[in-house]
Amino acid sequence: MSLRRVLTPQVLVPVALDQAYSYRVPAGLELAPGDLVRVPLGPREATGAVWGEGVARPGLDNRLKDVAEKLEAPALKPELRAFIDWVADYTLSSRGMVLRMALRMGEQLGPERPRVAVRLAGPAPLRMTPARNKVLAVLADGLLRAKRDVAEEAGVSPGVIDGLVDEGTLETAALAPEPVARPPDPDFAAPDLSAAQAGAADALRAAVATGGYSVTLIDGVTGSGKTAVYFEAIAEAIRRSRQILVLMPEIALTAQFLDRFVERFGVRPAEWHSSLSPRVRARTWAAAARGEIEVVVGARSALFLPYADLGLVIVDEEHDPAYKQEDGVRYHARDMAVVRAHIAKIPIVLASATPSVETEVNAQRGRYARLSLPERFGGQHQPAIEAIDLRREGPPRGRFIAPRLAEAVQATLAGGDQALLFLNRRGYAPLTLCRACGFRLQCPHCDAWLVDHRFRRSLVCHHCGFSTPRPAACPKCEAKDSFVACGPGVERLEEEVAALFPQKRILVLSSDLVATVERLREELAEIEQGKVDLVIGTQLVAKGHHFPKLNLVGIVDADLGLGSGDPRAAEKSFQLLHQVVGRAGREAGRAGRGRGLLQTHQPDHPVMRRRAMRCACWGPRKRRSRSSAAGTGSGCWRNPRAISLSRTICARGSTARRSRRAGCGSKSTSIRRAFCDK
Repeated sequence: MSLRRVLTPQVLVPVALDQAYSYRVPAGLELAPGDLVRVPLGPREATGAVWGEGVARPGLDNRLKDVAEKLEAPALKPELRAFIDWVADYTLSSRGMVLRMALRMGEQLGPERPRVAVRLAGPAPLRMTPARNKVLAVLADGLLRAKRDVAEEAGVSPGVIDGLVDEGTLETAALAPEPVARPPDPDFAAPDLSAAQAGAADALRAAVATGGYSVTLIDGVTGSGKTAVYFEAIAEAIRRSRQILVLMPEIALTAQFLDRFVERFGVRPAEWHSSLSPRVRARTWAAAARGEIEVVVGARSALFLPYADLGLVIVDEEHDPAYKQEDGVRYHARDMAVVRAHIAKIPIVLASATPSVETEVNAQRGRYARLSLPERFGGQHQPAIEAIDLRREGPPRGRFIAPRLAEAVQATLAGGDQALLFLNRRGYAPLTLCRACGFRLQCPHCDAWLVDHRFRRSLVCHHCGFSTPRPAACPKCEAKDSFVACGPGVERLEEEVAALFPQKRILVLSSDLVATVERLREELAEIEQGKVDLVIGTQLVAKGHHFPKLNLVGIVDADLGLGSGDPRAAEKSFQLLHQVVGRAGREAGRAGRGRGLLQTHQPDHPVMRRRAMRCACWGPRKRRSRSSAAGTGSGCWRNPRAISLSRTICARGSTARRSRRAGCGSKSTSIRRAFCDK
């Protein structure tokens, strides 16, 4: 519906304000809700969205500023505008800041720039050089080729091609812009599914074909083939010409996922994450809004893209804490994905080997359908898990690897397999203190201990990012060379591993040591190809990866996450340990060889007892009367403390929601109740 000029459009701008501003529509310009416009905002111009119609007030028309221009971009759909309003209301954030997440296309939005192409058109140049010979050899077939591709293939600079154009040997032409992503083929490769996978895939296909809002949890052990199952839901949505969003918690997880996507559908999907260039970001944003791309794989911010016809949402590793945004608009992408699916009336799939407490409770109560995959694909066994009691089998003084773990690593490497040593602690040491006076180096801004990073030659605060070089003398007693590192980090662990296994190829994977996403993908590929013998890693390698030769996982400090003040410490520790141990023994032909060793000072802790039961959590589960017919049994949460924990969380959430509704109940709609009451 167009806004008549006598009415006043309400324009929401991406700033930290909750209200929309009134503007005047210039003559000859027609606007409708959702249109993107440029409007004056103080001394500058800003991109905003028409949010609705406002009634013109007598006498105020001449005081309103005119809309500067209407952008040549797809309008925001009512579904996305309703989602933005809902997120702002639920998170107590300003609508402008939520809109800002939906307009992350930068200032590059506009007509596509044509690609310049060249081909042979005239006689050879009078002056011939080796570089020109290379260009002419590439273009000898007379076909039109992109100028950049010709320069790369011939190994010359673009100036060589420009010189041939000026002399009339080559002519230029315009090529259509390269598509952001090519259409995937749902029948490119027939899937090889087990009986359990086929049953789960059929249920997901039926959910996509039926349409409407539904939530399905794929609850499968590590290596059970959850990705292959939800690929069939993606294929069904592609056949119905709908768009699909696949959310992933870490950019590092996308490398192997993209390769598997190509194997199944023949092409790569569109990507959306913070490492994209501004131009690629703008092109992807516009392509999603126009419906030109069918599958988007991205981080949590991909949830706010303006999809033309979103038909399916998939949240992989739904339990992962990386889905929670801690700055700006604070939200959990998994929960907001459920909300967006509810608003759009489309199915959503959650996948995890260790579902979160919230998801588990919803599945038990029948609000989410559960599809269980209790066995690994191909008949592989779950890794055998043993606890190493450091009180009795501790490492030598000054070391952090117990003798039993070192022997297991040695035997694994001798057999031609790979081993992974996991320590979720970046840097060299978590604490640096003075041996003379006991002074501890702390952050001047937040009082957290400064972490020693030998590779970067600095002391870093992992809370606020403060960094400083290591002082030559103690600030308190002025003693020189008196600092000592306390505790291990992955850099210190590398020193010990290099001393124990001097002839082995060692790779440390930590976010501090990875310069670019491409470099991280190269290192993960080296592990997959067997070019590395021993991997030392943080949670960067804990989930989503498939390393065929990896058959031993050693947890250097399994107690690390249990000592925090987080009320969900037990749940998070269990999930992390389960995921990292699940990297072992995944390849066919290595059945029963996977092994996990947990170094702990608390072998009697409920989390350790549960992990050491060698996946006894996947035994028979008790059915609840309200379990979903689509599942195969709901049973108890694997963490023995989780039921009481979930009750505590739900009780606190109910109290918070009652307080919220009492203070801002004007928007307590049915959709809010549908989501909040879960």
